[in-house]
Amino acid sequence: RHIGKNYACNGGWSPLDSDRYQWLQVDLRARKQITAIATQGRYSSSDWTKHYRLLYSDTGSKWKPYRQDSNIWTFSGNWNSERAVRHELQHPFVAQYVRFIPLDWSEEGRIGLRVELYGCAYWADVISFDGQGVISYRFRQKKMKILKDVISLKFKTTKGDGILLHGEGQQGDYITLELQRAKLLLQINLGKRFNSKSSNQYGSIQGHTSVSSGSLLDDDHWHSVLIERYRRSVNFTLDQHTQSFRTNGEFDHLDLDYEITFGGMPVSAKLSSGGRENYIGCMEAIHYNGDNITNLVRRRKVDTSSFRNLTFSCTESRTFPAFFNSTSSLQLPGRTDADTVSVRLQFRTWNPSGLLFFTPLMPGGVEVSLVEGKVTVHIYVTLGKNTRVDISSGSGLNDGQWHSVHFLALESIAMLTINGDEMSTVRAALPIQIRTGGDYFFGGYFPRTDLSPSQRSFQGCMQLIHVDDQLVDLQSVEQGMLGSFENVSLDMCAIIDRCVPNHCEHGGKCSQTGDTFKCACEGTGYSGATCHNSVYEQSCEEYKHLGRSSDTYWIDPDGSGPLEPFRVTCNVMEDKVWTTIVNDLPAQSSVATGSRAEDKTVLTLNYSMSAEQVNAVTSSAEFCEQHVAYMCYKSRLLNSPDGSPSTWWVGRGNEKHFYWGGSGPGVQKCACGIERNCTDPRYYCNCDADLRQWKEDAGMLMYKDHLPVSQVVFGDVQRSGSEARLTVGPLRCQGDRHFWNAASFNTPASYLHFPTFQAETSADVSFYFKTSASHGVFLENLGNPDYIRLELKLVSFSFDVGNGAVELTVRSSTPLNDDQWHRVEAEWNIKEAVLRLDKVHRETRSAPPQGHTHMQLFSQLFVGKISGGQRGFLGCIRSLKVNGVTLDLEGRAKVTPGVKPGCSGHCSSNGMHCRNEGKCIEKYNGYSCDCSLTAFDGPFCNDDVGGYFESGTLVRYDLMSESSSSPAVKEGNPGVLSAVGNLTREELSFSFSTSHTPAVLIYISSKTQDYLAVVLRHNGTLQIRYNLGGLRESFTISLNHRNMANGQPHNVNISRQDRLIQLAFILKHLSYNFYYCFHTHSQFFPPSDIFCFCLCLSETGQIDPVLIERYNTPGFVGCLSRVQFNRIAPLKAALRTGVPSSASIQGDLVESNCGASPLTVPPMSAVFDPWHTDSDSAIIGGIIAVVIFIILCTLVFLVRHMFHHKGSYHTNEAKGAESADCADAAIIVNDPAFTETIDESKKEWFL
Repeated sequence: RHIGKNYACNGGWSPLDSDRYQWLQVDLRARKQITAIATQGRYSSSDWTKHYRLLYSDTGSKWKPYRQDSNIWTFSGNWNSERAVRHELQHPFVAQYVRFIPLDWSEEGRIGLRVELYGCAYWADVISFDGQGVISYRFRQKKMKILKDVISLKFKTTKGDGILLHGEGQQGDYITLELQRAKLLLQINLGKRFNSKSSNQYGSIQGHTSVSSGSLLDDDHWHSVLIERYRRSVNFTLDQHTQSFRTNGEFDHLDLDYEITFGGMPVSAKLSSGGRENYIGCMEAIHYNGDNITNLVRRRKVDTSSFRNLTFSCTESRTFPAFFNSTSSLQLPGRTDADTVSVRLQFRTWNPSGLLFFTPLMPGGVEVSLVEGKVTVHIYVTLGKNTRVDISSGSGLNDGQWHSVHFLALESIAMLTINGDEMSTVRAALPIQIRTGGDYFFGGYFPRTDLSPSQRSFQGCMQLIHVDDQLVDLQSVEQGMLGSFENVSLDMCAIIDRCVPNHCEHGGKCSQTGDTFKCACEGTGYSGATCHNSVYEQSCEEYKHLGRSSDTYWIDPDGSGPLEPFRVTCNVMEDKVWTTIVNDLPAQSSVATGSRAEDKTVLTLNYSMSAEQVNAVTSSAEFCEQHVAYMCYKSRLLNSPDGSPSTWWVGRGNEKHFYWGGSGPGVQKCACGIERNCTDPRYYCNCDADLRQWKEDAGMLMYKDHLPVSQVVFGDVQRSGSEARLTVGPLRCQGDRHFWNAASFNTPASYLHFPTFQAETSADVSFYFKTSASHGVFLENLGNPDYIRLELKLVSFSFDVGNGAVELTVRSSTPLNDDQWHRVEAEWNIKEAVLRLDKVHRETRSAPPQGHTHMQLFSQLFVGKISGGQRGFLGCIRSLKVNGVTLDLEGRAKVTPGVKPGCSGHCSSNGMHCRNEGKCIEKYNGYSCDCSLTAFDGPFCNDDVGGYFESGTLVRYDLMSESSSSPAVKEGNPGVLSAVGNLTREELSFSFSTSHTPAVLIYISSKTQDYLAVVLRHNGTLQIRYNLGGLRESFTISLNHRNMANGQPHNVNISRQDRLIQLAFILKHLSYNFYYCFHTHSQFFPPSDIFCFCLCLSETGQIDPVLIERYNTPGFVGCLSRVQFNRIAPLKAALRTGVPSSASIQGDLVESNCGASPLTVPPMSAVFDPWHTDSDSAIIGGIIAVVIFIILCTLVFLVRHMFHHKGSYHTNEAKGAESADCADAAIIVNDPAFTETIDESKKEWFL
């Protein structure tokens, strides 16, 4: 309905001055409900208003700004003089007076405005409460059992405490609505069961429910309350904000006696309530379960005898508040050249610091400020020498409540009183008698002088300002007749509690200032501006995806959802990941017997988390199991097959189950009944035979929708001689269906659709994607004009909540269309929008300080393209979560053309987690690492396989036996080639630790004299011996002055290609590489055996007897691990007894990883390296060795090349030198003095 217009004779309102102090006020003659507004510029002119704010009031004073989305709302106005702009109010209000405050106007002209207001008539009975009178509404019956309640009322007050309504019953039930510190508190108790020893005085703790709502409700403005209760479900609404909750206790009815009161408690109840205050203020439109209480009061139908003077109008308070922002200042006059400074005022603020007032002295000045929640006074005296007197009082005064301050400086003493507490007044002596300057600056002091205060501004409200013991008339200030002000909003207090409702999620603590709020998320398990994002992964499967090994982790299955994070044990195996949740029941717990035969014995299991958290694990798992075992002595279990079960267990949802481990639902049997091997074939459980001997029924419960076991109830343990013991193992779940839930989009037009995205004040989306396309839309949801969209063009996140489109973009250092998995996380809340890519790249955009904060969407959520468009996504999307809920992509893909469930190619993104040359194997819902051709084990092929050897222990691997059954042999080829590869090259790697010398570590023999041996000599140095066909003596490489028998793990890698040998080893975290070349035959005769550690001579190729005698007595004692010869891991084959192999063990071998270090480690400081005494010399020596080696080989090449071209020359080169690869090889071949023998003194090469 059209309520009013404002047309001036010149075509609209246009003030003489265009500034922010102008306003247009509309008087509607009576209170009306306003639902919409419209504005135009001044007719046929260049005058219009672009932006404005709205104030409203019942009386023409105490103005209240229109608020929306927790902000003082700014309306968009006009951009020309003709077009009308209309706004439907999100929150209609009731008022008689409405003010328009222009904020921005036409650059070509000035402020111009025509307005229209839309709404309807409003009328309500108003009752004024003075703190004495109470309305008593008596019930028609003495006692009322109320199942459903609907209570509504409106109130306005300047008091922060007082009871609005109260009712109670003799059974302990009660309902109370009251103000406490300007917040509304609803307390309900529907009662509990009492025994003879319990008391029902004023309810019980078990049934008590208390919910708080709102803040700053003592603002002298109307607030509406609605309470709706049905049984234990309650909706509690304050000013359009609704909280829904369930009451504690176990009853549904509210049992009240005699009456319910409004405005306070009856005298009889106040005696036991702790003297709580009655309400002072006004109420209107009071309704209780269909009865109009205010109308009944006017008609004298209810008891109002406690009122001294019952009035049906609302008395206005005499306060005249002023609202300050960071640029505000209020200047008031005072007495000049007086010897007294006396200032009193009330203030309320959220800011910990700010200037309350400042006044110059002659000489000096007085500053009264709020500093970290305390009122602090600084008195400056500049006569002679500078003197400063400081006093402070109070604490936590920035809590948004009204506080009073009284400062008095009289003659030579200063006094500070907070909140009228004269007993806590702080006093200080002054060095001289002060003289006033005459001016007082409140809330801000911006002139730059030598005595500028430390605090220069204040954000909040002040009222009841007294200067020189006189109340300042702020209405005169507003009219320009007293003092002056700048950017001060008079006759209103627009302070906002930004922490109510609390936008900090998951228990984050909210703190605020006048401009903004922030959330402290420490200890919550969440992060972000509103503590929205979980810092933990959703499951053990995701930790494996990140390359983590078995350990205890925090997981958060629903991400940003309400479920709190919790700890589980993750057992990461080669082909699966187990999540383990333990309970508190000890193994083989004895089952206590009852006093009577009909008694049941109950054992309750408690898990390390809530039932909801356990259900989150089982719901997402692919498979779950829990082991149960019942040991019995004359105690029946299920009483099968005919009788009712003696024992049952309780699982998920408190459902009873009558089957036991090893069986399934609907079958009253144990494992032996399924396998038909019970002790007594007439029964389906061993214990049901009822024998006087110990029996057991055990097995796995594997129906995951019934798990976990929360209780076991026993019915056959009361008989004489009956005994029973129970074991319930941990709950173990494998897999994560949510994490691998994926869909493949095969055409640009293919898409999936889901219900509308719920994104009121916060929302988050996360998913993995991989594609070879350069663009495409991941998802979109539309509103009007709101929308949300995630798109691949780089990666962009765009949305609109009514403030205009916002787009965030992140750039990656690598292409995103590389067919690798990438993770996208997008979040929007009222503080900021965040876009993250691969947990590395991040873009953040802060929300505007004022504007829309609620996103309203109406279309379906489209995944894979935009609605009605073609910019479709080609590729895979996996683990799509919206607000913590995983969307079932696979389920929708199964019934949607152009989209396929699942996605292959996991190894392309995750293969790097398979270490040590492990092979990545594709699976439908993930990947696994094949470690069969490595010397390692574990889910990622990074677990060492080794053993501890005692004297006489031997591991032998028969290469000929291994290769005899290979396809290569059947085809007539040397079978050993398939086992060890190309015989012109080989690679041997292992790790060892020992403190004993000498020892043979590894010996690889053949049917001929060829062999490779790695030995530790008597002095602990390492020696490698090669004998390839043609050498009269073995080629030896010795590493002198390096004692490797020091008990530390050392890694060795020997690689040969033809005649070039590379030796790499890691000692004490330092890496070394050496190169050697040798002469004669460069092909290893097919090896027959690999021996590790201590050798025997039976059934082997030829073994050097001198080497064995010299180095293998008494044998190797120590640890070896990660032994690999080409593609063969002999030690792993010997220790893995379940896998057929040609490995055998002689003696005692205990499996151990030997404390081996990683194969690749960063360089270590030489300070900690026992092999190095001078790090600089070691580095220089290594460089020199490499340079000399290169120079020698170069010189030999040049000499040979030069002599070839000269024709005839003299040389000492012997026969066979032509075939040598380098000078060293030529000398070795032809000079007997350099020929290697077993004699170390003559025939070793030293480094």
